[in-house]
Amino acid sequence: MSAPVQEQRSREVAGRLPWMLVVPALAGLAFLVLPLAGLLIRAPWGTLPARLAEPQVLEALRLSLVSATVATAVCLLLGVPLAWLLARVEFPGRRVVRALVTVPLVLPPVVGGVALLLVLGRRGIAGQWLEASFSVTLPFTTAGVIVAEAFVAMPFLVISVEGALRGADRRFEEAAATLGASRWTVFRRVTLPMVMPGVVAGAVLCWARALGEFGATITFAGNFPGTTRTMPLAVYLALETEPEAAIVLSLVLLAVSVIILASLRDRWVSAP
Repeated sequence: MSAPVQEQRSREVAGRLPWMLVVPALAGLAFLVLPLAGLLIRAPWGTLPARLAEPQVLEALRLSLVSATVATAVCLLLGVPLAWLLARVEFPGRRVVRALVTVPLVLPPVVGGVALLLVLGRRGIAGQWLEASFSVTLPFTTAGVIVAEAFVAMPFLVISVEGALRGADRRFEEAAATLGASRWTVFRRVTLPMVMPGVVAGAVLCWARALGEFGATITFAGNFPGTTRTMPLAVYLALETEPEAAIVLSLVLLAVSVIILASLRDRWVSAP
């Protein structure tokens, strides 16, 4: 068999669809897409604007946007230095610390809420001290919502920023240091601009995760209208009494998720 003929046959074999893989792949795609399609099909499109303008919906949306934004700011303030520490500083137990940082990714959110109660509750390890010393009570308050959202969302930011730091060219930092720049100046003027795409991507993912947080929020902060009832909690409550309102709220969260993934498709969805 000549080489051109063999090469042609190899191309034909390589170009054939492996049905043993295509069929379960299509089944998996349908499993993921059909529930979302059902949400779109059953949505009350005719009354959608009016339902979105309802006071309880606007109240839940406002609280969700504010709390998710503040939680993201807290995560940036604490998470970026933590990511830098994990990426650039060698210290004993760094792998253990990294594992602990990522625990909220796999920890059931309700368990996270229970853990927050045990530490920051009125009788918690730190909570009773906060209340006695500063009259600060976190559970069942808007501040508690922010704490719960930051707890479950920060790992997204830390992982993204740490990956960006590990991939950054350290020669620029070394050059700045040799020119007499302090560590803080190097970080602020050199390191941070280099990893800014990773910081932005992590912040966006962190914000989206905080916006959709449910388990830790309802366990640690409760479900009080105007104070702790965010969009996911409003969806849960509306599903029991007014399913169409739950669909409308779900559509808002779905739209936010799609926008987030579309904006980060080159960094989060697409293959490298």
